[in-house]
Amino acid sequence: MKARINQSVLSLIVGDITKESTDAIVNAANSGLRGGGGVDGAIHRGGGPTIMEACRKIGSCPTGSAVITSAGLLKAKYVIHAVGPVYRDGRHDEETLLRNAYTSCLNLAVQYGLKSISFPALSAGAYGYPLRAAARIAMKTVIEFLNSHPQIVEVRF
Repeated sequence: MKARINQSVLSLIVGDITKESTDAIVNAANSGLRGGGGVDGAIHRGGGPTIMEACRKIGSCPTGSAVITSAGLLKAKYVIHAVGPVYRDGRHDEETLLRNAYTSCLNLAVQYGLKSISFPALSAGAYGYPLRAAARIAMKTVIEFLNSHPQIVEVRF
């Protein structure tokens, strides 16, 4: 599915994020940037050791934030490592933290002059965020951002 948001295209696709050729792919990272399972593990395996070396130099990333590294051997140019919240009960600022994680990724994309970015469903896997709620937050946040930042021409989920 594709939708136009002003000059930008927002796409929903099913696939392997490590195969995306957008300028950046987003990694569902942990705050220690230590690698892990799921999307995080796949990105580190696919990109090779240079991604982990860059993460070690950065050290950490607080929940609701993002950092950027090269993409190593992946097709994308960059990996943006975003730390979404662990879902507890919806009453511990999880929505704000998830929104901030998406916004941090988009701000980094603008800062680095990137035109395209691919996102996984942040916090909706091992971190337990209910999928419908996580999807609603992701879509609303990205659409609002694209309405005021036309320099990003493509966002993929």
